[in-house]
Order: sequence, then structure tokens, then C-alpha cells
Amino acid sequence: MSAFLPSPLRWPAEAIWEALAPVLPGFTVEVLPEIDSTNTELMRRFRGSASTRPRPEPLLLVAEQQTAGRGRLGRSWQSRRGDSLTFSLGLPLQPSDWSGLSLVVGISVAESLDPGNTGPARIGLKWPNDLWLSGPSGDRKLAGILVETASWEGIRFVVIGIGINIRALPLAAVSALATPSMATPSVAAIPPGGLQELLPSIDAAQTLLRILPPLVQAVQAFEQFGFAPFQNRFAARDVLSGRTIELSDGTQGRAQGVGENGALLVHTAAGMKEITSSEVSVRPVSEGDPATVLKDPRPC
Repeated sequence: MSAFLPSPLRWPAEAIWEALAPVLPGFTVEVLPEIDSTNTELMRRFRGSASTRPRPEPLLLVAEQQTAGRGRLGRSWQSRRGDSLTFSLGLPLQPSDWSGLSLVVGISVAESLDPGNTGPARIGLKWPNDLWLSGPSGDRKLAGILVETASWEGIRFVVIGIGINIRALPLAAVSALATPSMATPSVAAIPPGGLQELLPSIDAAQTLLRILPPLVQAVQAFEQFGFAPFQNRFAARDVLSGRTIELSDGTQGRAQGVGENGALLVHTAAGMKEITSSEVSVRPVSEGDPATVLKDPRPC
């Protein structure tokens, strides 16, 4: 086991290693005070370079601060120490069909943080890779997922990057971190949510220990069985189902859940469409509510 623990935070590296090493041979844990992007670093290690050999072993890389975090559609942002949990998990994976993996990751994280045992679940899922937190001011982004793959000598590796907002930042702080392209003009912008609104005493280290073992179990189940067994669990938290949405090409329609392959089903004027590409941007259309969720600059 490798564990670099430079900060006062009590990162549970040893507990995580003990829980996962039996099912992930060669598993390593690293915690860094700062890095450009955990996903970028794991992809560098898995692919290797002219001077370094690829490192195909399972690896968890946690960053207390990211200076160039990455998300879908080429979005980038910074994270501030203590505000969020940012990590990437890399491991060999050989599913027969990769469709729906990001949805499975979201399901696992949402269920670990908000089982819904004492009432309606407050953490919902927005296709294909966001977790939303419901509250008095509406649905707000809580977390995001970025899944990438690499190959080496016939073996496929997946890098699962996750960013979870731990503290809810005020609107002014979010706007200060955002780039001009992230700011969405609106009558009343709503800042992203924070996990401490749901679990007031939790911190980033506790969050990591809580979600990681179930996440590995879910990913390994996906490798064996695909997305279909997870379909109903996604439906139970689907925040888009039944809502009017707009695709990045301007097409509007009503979301009708997801299929057995994880595709988003949208009923449009031209008929039912299956959206399978994660490079398609999807947003709910406001129905009489001027408030708009501000795009989150933190690594989610």
C-alpha cells in the first residue's frame, strides 16, 4: 500500500486499502495536497510515456485541491481545499458493453450518501453524470462524474473521476470561481448544493470512506451484468423523468426515463428519441420559474 498523507485531515487511506485490497489485487491509495486533475494524472500513469512504463494497477488518487479539474464537454474549473471531495479511481474493467457505467456510478454514490430509509430521497440523478440535491430552493447540483478509458496490451482500464460539493458556497463565492463562460445570466441564480446540508457533520474524508467500497462493488457488478439490473434504481432517483428538457441542438421534448442500455428516452415532436452520447448536453426547461441553477465551477 502507498499512502501520502500531507494534511491535517484524517484521510482513511488504510481503512480503504483494507476494504478494497482483497477485491482489487495490487490496489494503491494516494492522497495529494494539490494536483492539476486527478483524472488527467491517472490517465498519464495508465498510458505511460517515453520515459515511464504504464502503471496498470488499481489506484485511488485523492486531491485536496485541483487547479485544472476536468468535466464533460471540455469544461474546466478549480477546487478549493475543504470545499469538496475530488478523487479518481482507476481499475481494469472488461464489460461487454460500457453503456450506462456513469449512471451506475451515480446510483452507488447517491444510495451511499442518502439511502432514503427515513423518507423520500433528497439526492437525485440527472442523466448522464450529475447528482442533484433537492431542497426548499429547488434541485441544485451536488456532484458530478467523469468516466474515461485507456488501453494497454489488450487490457482496458477505466478512470472514474468524482467531485462532490461538501460545503455549500454562497452565490458570490461560486461566481468568483467561475469562468465567464460558466456564468448563466438569470433573474435569480441558484448556487450549487453541499453535502453538509444533508449530513451536517460529514467531511471529505468521511464521505470518501462511505462511498468507495460500495462503488467498487457496483462497478464490478456492472462489469458482469451490465446496466439493466440498475435500471429501476436509477428510475427511483431520476430528476428529469416527466420534465420538459432541451438538448444541446435545441430539440425539446419530455424525458421518459432511461432504457436498459442507459440511454435517455425523450419524447419529441418527431417521436421518441434515444440519447446515448454523453457529449449531448441536457438541461430541464424552466416552467414558469425564473430561477436558474448556476453552473458549478467546482470539480463535479
